[in-house]
Amino acid sequence: MNTPKIVADFRAGLASGKLLIQNCSDCGKPNMWPRYACPHCQSDNLGWVESAGQGTLHTFCVLRQGAPEGFEEDLPYAIGVVKLDEGVQLLVRLEPDAPDDWSSYRCDDRVSFVAVDAEQIERRPCARFRRLAA
Repeated sequence: MNTPKIVADFRAGLASGKLLIQNCSDCGKPNMWPRYACPHCQSDNLGWVESAGQGTLHTFCVLRQGAPEGFEEDLPYAIGVVKLDEGVQLLVRLEPDAPDDWSSYRCDDRVSFVAVDAEQIERRPCARFRRLAA
C-alpha cells in the first residue's frame, strides 16, 4: 500500500506498538490529524511525540451490517472518537471485551491504546483502544 508521506510516521509508530501524535516544535502544542502546518501558530516545524495512550471515549458506534465497501469482512466492529489526555481527538477502532461484545462501553469511559501486530496495521492502519477496567 502506498502511504502518503504525511502519515507515514504515524503508521510506522502504530506498526511498532506506539501511538504517535504530531507536535509543534515552535508553540509546543499537539495536533491530530497530521498536517503540514501547525493549526495554532502556522509553523511548519512539526515533529512526532509518543502519546501516553489514554483518553476519554466521547462517542462510538458498533457496526454489525452495512459496512463500507472493503470493510464487510471486518463486521462486526466498533469505531469511536477518543479525546487523548494530550488534548487531541482521533477516530479509533474499539476492541471488544469479549468476541463481538462492546456492551460494556459507555460514552465518557476511560480508554487506553492497544498495540497490535504490524500485519494488522498494514491491513487496517488505525489506532485501537480498549476500555480501562473500572
